[in-house]
Amino acid sequence: MTEEMKILDKLLSDIHSGRYDANDKLPSENELADQFKVPRMTVRKVYERLQEMGYIYSQQGKGSYVKDRQMQIPLVLSGNESFTKKMLGLGYSFRSKNIFCEEIDYHQGIYHSLSVEETDRVFKIGRLRLVNDRPIALHVSYVAKSVFDDIDSYGKKITSMFEYYQKNGFTEFASKSSLLKVIFPTKFEWEILECPCLIPLLVLETGCIDQKTGTVLEHTEIFYRSDCFNFVI
Repeated sequence: MTEEMKILDKLLSDIHSGRYDANDKLPSENELADQFKVPRMTVRKVYERLQEMGYIYSQQGKGSYVKDRQMQIPLVLSGNESFTKKMLGLGYSFRSKNIFCEEIDYHQGIYHSLSVEETDRVFKIGRLRLVNDRPIALHVSYVAKSVFDDIDSYGKKITSMFEYYQKNGFTEFASKSSLLKVIFPTKFEWEILECPCLIPLLVLETGCIDQKTGTVLEHTEIFYRSDCFNFVI
């Protein structure tokens, strides 16, 4: 293990154990350099990495401080209730912002999930989810024009897919099988979610079906900031 990794491991252990509370000041670069007998640049790299991971923040001329990571929203990943209702039911100040609606090129996996032909037109609708004006999740829904004829013109107005489906006569929903995976954000994702590039995202891929007709309504990819949620499976 390198000296940089040893210092990083020690500071992470101290933060996780509760030795430092939110907004506590961490030792200076000089203090840690003396303690571990390493160049100051080594400690600076450690602090840069911790900041990228979302554990600390710095104040110019004052030092480095432990970041408050206590906003842990309990989230049930299953069920047929909309994300909006889940957040409002938990009492959060929540809003959803439509950030794009655009047609996609043919994608075998998505088209297969939607049970549509290659000649069909499919659009993706992105909604940014915010709690206390803080971005916490990105929902991307893929829907077929053969199912929703106005999606190309109306898509940029949608903030709740469930409400949109209900307006189109679909009222009883069932979830398709889901896939969970962990990724590190792309530049677009960490910029839109305003999160450090080394904070992992939990990605849920699933779909929604109308129970009455069996119509596949959407294929969904949801990108959750892992530092904002406790996930209930």
